Amino acid sequence: MGFRKDFLWGGATAANQCEGGYNEGGRGLANVDVVPIGPDRFPVITGEMKMFDFDEEHFYPAKEAIDMYHRWQDDIALFAEMGFKTYRLSIAWSRIFPNGDEKEPNEEGLKFYEDIFKECKKYGIEPLVTITHFDCPMHLIKEYGAWRSRKLVDFYENLCRVIFNRYKGLVKYWLTFNEINMILHAPFMGAGLYFEPGENKEQVKYQAAHHELIASAIATKIAHEVDPENKVGCMLAAGAYYPYSCKPEDVFASRNDDRENYFFIDVQSRGEYPAYALKDLERKGIELKMEDGDLELLKENTVDFISFSYYSSRVATTDPELLEQTAGNIFASVKNPYLKASEWGWQIDPLGLRITLNDIYDRYQKPLFIVENGLGAVDTPDSDGYVVDDYRIEYLAAHIAAMKDAVELDGVDLLGYTTWGCIDLVSAGTGEMKKRYGFIYVDRDNEGNGTLARTKKKSFDWYKQVIATNGEDLSAE
Repeated sequence: MGFRKDFLWGGATAANQCEGGYNEGGRGLANVDVVPIGPDRFPVITGEMKMFDFDEEHFYPAKEAIDMYHRWQDDIALFAEMGFKTYRLSIAWSRIFPNGDEKEPNEEGLKFYEDIFKECKKYGIEPLVTITHFDCPMHLIKEYGAWRSRKLVDFYENLCRVIFNRYKGLVKYWLTFNEINMILHAPFMGAGLYFEPGENKEQVKYQAAHHELIASAIATKIAHEVDPENKVGCMLAAGAYYPYSCKPEDVFASRNDDRENYFFIDVQSRGEYPAYALKDLERKGIELKMEDGDLELLKENTVDFISFSYYSSRVATTDPELLEQTAGNIFASVKNPYLKASEWGWQIDPLGLRITLNDIYDRYQKPLFIVENGLGAVDTPDSDGYVVDDYRIEYLAAHIAAMKDAVELDGVDLLGYTTWGCIDLVSAGTGEMKKRYGFIYVDRDNEGNGTLARTKKKSFDWYKQVIATNGEDLSAE
């Protein structure tokens, strides 16, 4: 019983939150570079405030991030020391195609990731690669309007053909779009969408989502053609919605909120637009422009597995008196009175992970992969840079125990588990460095000060023990 013998334990990062080197190696500018820290961050990531380049008034943490661009060998060695079986990372689109619409790729960018994958293989670490973790080259945003244009499907296809062929034999596990449902909640960060005054935002978002879904199906098709060993997954920002009460209206509200999240995965996993989504689009007056062959393409190229992020569960209600929201998350929801919260207001719910695993597995009956789970917290290092992060160990141990119950007691087919931010990195939601997730402390603050030195936290050795025992020993001492 317990986890499969080849269970893929590891950690996850995203290029835009750790690499830095934004203008090195021939890399072009991307949407994720020009998102500042501070009060303007949210208006920018939601496409309400136009910021297509850097200015003097803001600090842009992604420009340098934690400088993994120059330190990746040392970082991967630390992951290997923990015993990682897999490392989830993403490719910066603008490293491969600086503008996004070139015919030929940037060799220096291709070589950069090839070297990383080979380094992973040297340690027996399986790369799990996100093709697009929110990245969109700025040229594609300025010239074509990002994913609102069907032309981006062709540019994405070009990217996929190049990387699938170049990394054949080095990468087996691929994710097409990170948290594809984020296009509804953070459309500029998630898909490069900025809204002009008077534009029908819902129409733009859902049309762009259709283009991403078509691109994902094309990527899945090419991946299987290039190498039948390739496994392609979709990726969802997950977390089951609970009804606030047993009032039928609350129960139905929670179902509808779940459906809004599952809509994209229904298409990627089942191969067709679900009836409830088509009815919803019809009610909203949204007409999706489709081309001949789109529906067949979606039907014939479904994903091999479903991956997702899980940080907390959520609550739905129709009662306007109960609208006290959780803080700090792009997915804010009504507060759950039965749960404690993190320093950023995210409610902590390990059993919610088991519930979410069961909901998704019951819905799709495909292998699952938890590719993000973690606790953002303020860490205080001692004079040697050591952090005693028992709160992080407690959070992760409880979630791994719930995940084990889902596998052992409920029969969920789970491929692996990668904690979010296995090394401290820039927070996607807030842009902060002080909101830390990692097993490895990085000496850098919100303003970009620090030596960038890496030191192991207490959780480093704890996770090493978890992996060595295949999840059997979760004790903190």
